[in-house]
Amino acid sequence: MEKQRATTIFESLASGVRLDVFRLLVKNAPNGLVAGEISTLLALPPTNLSFHLKALTQAGLLNVAQEGRYQRYRANLAVMQELIVYLTAECCTGHPEQCFESQPTSVLCDTETNSSPIDQIDSYL
Repeated sequence: MEKQRATTIFESLASGVRLDVFRLLVKNAPNGLVAGEISTLLALPPTNLSFHLKALTQAGLLNVAQEGRYQRYRANLAVMQELIVYLTAECCTGHPEQCFESQPTSVLCDTETNSSPIDQIDSYL
């Protein structure tokens, strides 16, 4: 992932509403939700939600599919994983225990099994 792409994603998530929408769709992956369900669950007016869904879709964080008269939104987990890999690619030059002394290293990088942060993320999803 390039720096500009990461910046675009972060700008999109800088809105609290958009962050809530994205997290809700990650929680409901892989099936996603239709716009009406998102609106109800987050208590957002449909016109307000539409604006935020469009911004997240343009940033590549959401995929949308037409289902009859509804649109189903899904979190683009591949983009989320790419962003996490980008952020952790050079995690403490291979010594994560030096980076996060207050957290167990297994939360961030598993040095015993040599699994990458993305492998660990896959296990949580």
